[in-house]
Amino acid sequence: MNEIIQEDRDAFLFLNNLGSEPFDRFWIMVSGIWIWVPLYIIFLYLLYKNYKLRNLVFILIFIAIGVTVSDQLAGIFKSGIGRLRPCHDPSLNHLMRTVQCGGQFGFYSSHASNTFFIGTFMSMLLFRKYRFLPYVLYFWAFVVSYSRIYLGVHFPMDILMGAGMGFFLGGFFSTLALKVIKKKEVIHRDFS
Repeated sequence: MNEIIQEDRDAFLFLNNLGSEPFDRFWIMVSGIWIWVPLYIIFLYLLYKNYKLRNLVFILIFIAIGVTVSDQLAGIFKSGIGRLRPCHDPSLNHLMRTVQCGGQFGFYSSHASNTFFIGTFMSMLLFRKYRFLPYVLYFWAFVVSYSRIYLGVHFPMDILMGAGMGFFLGGFFSTLALKVIKKKEVIHRDFS
């Protein structure tokens, strides 16, 4: 385990030190929430265009529940495992670039978990219609996740675990959403 942690630290230092001050503002922006509001509006439009309003309500409920679960699980892991963020690790103080810093603990990344959740959820709901969408969404999730290493707030293992959890939760909640939608359509058809 110590070897894995050391390799994780080495990978972090390599990736974090690739950054330079002129790009810091860009990566802070990428890591922010509000910059992505137009993308979320596009997601909402695509869902509205492809699903009936009643089904859209169910989809939005599943997204809200899924993001909440994703975010809360990350918080439980952070406090339960107690791995310091790189920016709080005294042994890395003079070796890394600290652009931003968050709470004390960082395993695992809720940014990675949430973006990979949304990427997986949206891909599964819209893949039939937009085959290119998973590539775009996973690229977006990867870029947001990398921003957390660039800024100095997460190790690569934090990102990998967050991405894995987001992928799993996105698959789980999208499968539930699709089952509910199909069941509602069958019930609606039977009563029509």
